[in-house]
Amino acid sequence: MAVFEFDSSYYLGKVREVDTRKVSLQVGKDEDLCKANVGRLAALKLAGAVEAWLIGIIDKVIKTTGYREKEEITDGEKTGITGDAVINTVCLTLVGTVKWDAKNSKKTFSRSVAQAPGIDAECFVLQHEQLEIFMRILSGEGKKANSLEFGKYSMDESATALLDGDKLFQRHAALLGSTGSGKSWTVAAILEQAKNLPSASLVVFDLHGEYKELSYARHLRIPGPEELDKTSDGLLYLPYWLLNAEEMQSMFIDRSEFSAHNQVMIFQDAVIEEKRAYLSQNKRDYLLESFTLDSPIPFSIEKVLEKINDLNKEMEDGARGLKQGKFYGQFSRLITRIRSKLTDKRYGFMFQAPPAEHRYESMAGTAAKLMDYHFEKHHVKVIDFSEVPAEILPVIVGLAARIIYQLQFWTDQNKRRPLAFICDEAHLYIPQKEGQNPVERRAVEAFEKIAREGRKYGVALMIISQRPSDVSPTVLSQCNNIIALRLTNVDDQNTVKKLMPENLESILDVLPIMDIGEALVVGDAVLLPTRIKINPPLEKPLSATIDIWSEWQKAADIPNFSKSVENMRRQRRDK
Repeated sequence: MAVFEFDSSYYLGKVREVDTRKVSLQVGKDEDLCKANVGRLAALKLAGAVEAWLIGIIDKVIKTTGYREKEEITDGEKTGITGDAVINTVCLTLVGTVKWDAKNSKKTFSRSVAQAPGIDAECFVLQHEQLEIFMRILSGEGKKANSLEFGKYSMDESATALLDGDKLFQRHAALLGSTGSGKSWTVAAILEQAKNLPSASLVVFDLHGEYKELSYARHLRIPGPEELDKTSDGLLYLPYWLLNAEEMQSMFIDRSEFSAHNQVMIFQDAVIEEKRAYLSQNKRDYLLESFTLDSPIPFSIEKVLEKINDLNKEMEDGARGLKQGKFYGQFSRLITRIRSKLTDKRYGFMFQAPPAEHRYESMAGTAAKLMDYHFEKHHVKVIDFSEVPAEILPVIVGLAARIIYQLQFWTDQNKRRPLAFICDEAHLYIPQKEGQNPVERRAVEAFEKIAREGRKYGVALMIISQRPSDVSPTVLSQCNNIIALRLTNVDDQNTVKKLMPENLESILDVLPIMDIGEALVVGDAVLLPTRIKINPPLEKPLSATIDIWSEWQKAADIPNFSKSVENMRRQRRDK
């Protein structure tokens, strides 16, 4: 059975040059050259017993006018004259192969290109009925139990674009696009499909409350200053004792100070001593042999502060009476920093959490909030970090991700269920490490570890950012699926191009000119690297761009500025 049936109306030209996955065509007629549009698909016939066609994407169309010398015979003599010569060239990037599968009696598409086309092989554009045939082949190949309906192909909106859900999350993904290009919209569309799976588990890091009204999600929120005396299923406290040694040091210790090494040593010793005391008091002596400074054991930060303060004021016997101890006065700044954090209500979710959050069993309750997927509306968890101070946001988001990852690591393999982190505004807490402060570096290291090793333990990442050039290259390099929406910044475009195989770089030239809600999808999860119009979600996030000029044309109420000032002081908007 024929795969394609082309007539002269589809003819484009003949192969003139082949270079691995790059092919140049010589097009004889101008009317044939007009069929070649950048981004359109073309098919090249392969020689062989089995009918097979290479599929390529047109990425360059060239019409060159030159000169050539022709021979003419006049009165029996040869003369040379110079005339115009037009050279029409079309360049293709090969993306796969279509062939007839006799065993299963169907047409199939594969991303592999096992054989290069021969010189002078004929090439035809895929349009009209033949494009529809190819799109049906694509949709048929994508229809599997693990399919995720993502949208419609821009080149043929009658064909459904399907992603391989396994490969999308197995091999990490990056969703990148400028402000207003449709990133939150795309996330919501993916979440809506995932929520229907019996044991899906997705954790959304929401920095601006964009997803707080999704009805199908379980919503968790870092409590603000006015809620520190409350305990509820919707509030997520992250007490300080969950921090590991590096995270605690990044919060309290200034490495630029002369006594920084002594501060680290004394602080760590005091924390270990308090953790040992807690285990002994709560009859957990069996852990004393195995616990470390990083172990999530509750302890009293107030007692740690007392110990450091005692050393800071310690006097000792000398030859002529009392003299200042060896650490006298070295920890004054450290004590001030710790006290300021303990009393600052913005940090209350860590240092002023209710007593119930400081019990030995409380971490298991936190894990259940973050990772449970057995009950209705637990498949998608949205964590609202909007109340977290910007200066410690990276370490807090990194802490939440690290806790989930480590619990996943230590869960019995037979009971372990895969989960995915949806990292919205990733450039704010997974930045490039160079030049960043210790707090940001700790967060980046946590996510880099997950990016490198997470897939072994069923932990996937979806990195979402409007500034991919600011995101850690180590994390982005682990994302084998790129969903690129409109990007106008040159640095961001170049960052995305570096993530692509060399033969697909030219496809990305369309990034600045794509429509809102349209994405260029490249990677293991999609059969064909191409532009897709994303399906709109039923429930849209709160991220719609305000029509400023239109709003200025309406009459408006005068704001209650006294209330606004009070809200700023209370750090809340709901009163």
